[in-house]
Amino acid sequence: MSPARTSTPSTATATGTDFLLYLMLSVAGLGMGAGTLAWLFSNAANTLTRSGSWAPYEPTDALLHPHEVWPHLPQPVLIGACYVLPAFVLVAAALLGAKVWLRLRRNPKGLADQRDLADLMPKKIAAKAIDLRPSLKGTKPKDVVPDDRGVLLGTLTPGAREVRSSWEDVILAIMAPRSGKTSGLAIPAILRAPGPVLLTSNKAARDAYTATLAARAEAGTVWTLDPQQIAHAPQTMWWDILADAHDLAGARRLAGHFVTASVDESNAGDFWSTAAANTLTALFLAAARDRRPITDVLAWLASPADRSPIDLLQDAGLDAVAAQLQGTVAGAVETRDGIFETARQYASCLLDPAIAAWVTPPSGLGKIREFKPEAFATGKDTLFLLSKDGGGSASAIIAAAADAVMRAAVIQAERDGGRLDAPLLAILDEAANVCKIADLPDLYSHLGSRGVIPITILQSYRQGVRVWGEAGMDALWSAATIKLVGSGIDDADFADKLSRLVGDHDVRTVSVSTSESGKSTSVSMRQERVLPADAIRALRKGSALLLATGIRPALLDLKPWYREPDADRLGAASATATAAITERALAKSRRRDDFGPAA
Repeated sequence: MSPARTSTPSTATATGTDFLLYLMLSVAGLGMGAGTLAWLFSNAANTLTRSGSWAPYEPTDALLHPHEVWPHLPQPVLIGACYVLPAFVLVAAALLGAKVWLRLRRNPKGLADQRDLADLMPKKIAAKAIDLRPSLKGTKPKDVVPDDRGVLLGTLTPGAREVRSSWEDVILAIMAPRSGKTSGLAIPAILRAPGPVLLTSNKAARDAYTATLAARAEAGTVWTLDPQQIAHAPQTMWWDILADAHDLAGARRLAGHFVTASVDESNAGDFWSTAAANTLTALFLAAARDRRPITDVLAWLASPADRSPIDLLQDAGLDAVAAQLQGTVAGAVETRDGIFETARQYASCLLDPAIAAWVTPPSGLGKIREFKPEAFATGKDTLFLLSKDGGGSASAIIAAAADAVMRAAVIQAERDGGRLDAPLLAILDEAANVCKIADLPDLYSHLGSRGVIPITILQSYRQGVRVWGEAGMDALWSAATIKLVGSGIDDADFADKLSRLVGDHDVRTVSVSTSESGKSTSVSMRQERVLPADAIRALRKGSALLLATGIRPALLDLKPWYREPDADRLGAASATATAAITERALAKSRRRDDFGPAA
């Protein structure tokens, strides 16, 4: 007996006889369909021209001998009814079938379909929104406006049915550059948000900032915190960065943002970082208690022997904190100078008066308004937080502002009965570069239940590990109830992890054996990965793998803003905003050329 021949796991092997049988059945079906259409169209033409009654159903005669069945029909009409129209219908049906087949082929067997994703589909997600938002009480699910249902994640093929997360889901997106993370996720979420929106970014022109600026200005006030002048706009706001530093916990959180922005997770717990963080905590607390600007902290860091902060802490009854600061100041000179120098490096962005101006009270009344996080949570305003990444950036200020807004929203939610009605959408784009919030994995565990919906966008899993460490990134991944993974994943370990999470499915394998007595065929089942690691790496642009809590993984098509009905209007507004940034940048450049750096 010759050895058995086994088909490839993904398709069943058909023998030559099977293929011939399928071919004959296909030709017969095609002929029957063409004959039926010829009979239908010719009879309809016969009736319309009043040339006689309907002929009996004989599809073969209708196709091969139409002139005998309908002798009174004009020849051109008969040819059109018997051949042209049926051919047109069959070609259209073939194209439609091919399109559906290609869409189905994109979604490997074993992934979620519409039934699996029912909880994220329009009917159930609308019912969930009614349950979560008091303002929607009494509304029928079918009457809930789509943008009030939840955050649009994408569409499921076939059918292009919208898939949305609920207003208690917290989202983590891992997408490589130019994979659609901004155009297909961040921008649509901002444009559709029913409540306040916060966005962090390290870009302005031709990005989420310019694409949404005009639309969000129609919804409410637009606040732009741009200490490094990415958008080159004049300062119209300031934020009291020490507002939440009046107690030890708040001062410690603020100091933590400056430390986290400057060091990786691997170095965050060493002696110098810890000691510098304690020193910054004490100085921030002293300045906040005496209502001093944060720039006074820089003066104290420059003069470790200055007893002003120690006296202020003692006057405020914070003797333990004062004693700790006193111990640092009175310690060995080399150690003290090392701690203060480390703290100075962490707060070095405040040395630039143009940056410090955004977080200190303005000298005059002017047109600079104070931004208050506690008021932001109850309206439909938008806060754009812009900063460059890399050394010397203002990312610590950006992280502190984002953290302050989310914590103020949580406090407001508690006052409103537990959660915000119109949810606050916090899109933390470039979170690992310009918005490093050290305890973000812990915040994910409860923000969604308060109506604060974070969408953290990372370029890779390893980027998150660099900020939060292996344990922290694992915690963030586990706490996110909605996870989106886009194209361009080149991390082999992460791709394999995803492949295991997606799981296996049964594949039929046909084995054909030959012997002297003839052929024998056996069918067996084996398990195969639904999405191997190489398939995850090769996800097409504009698609994303969805992993939602309690639901089988699904493959979605992102729905970028430029494919929406009002894309032309949005594109024109974005172009206008981009041109304005360019003009402001050129104007500044001209002023520097005319008057020198001081201008």
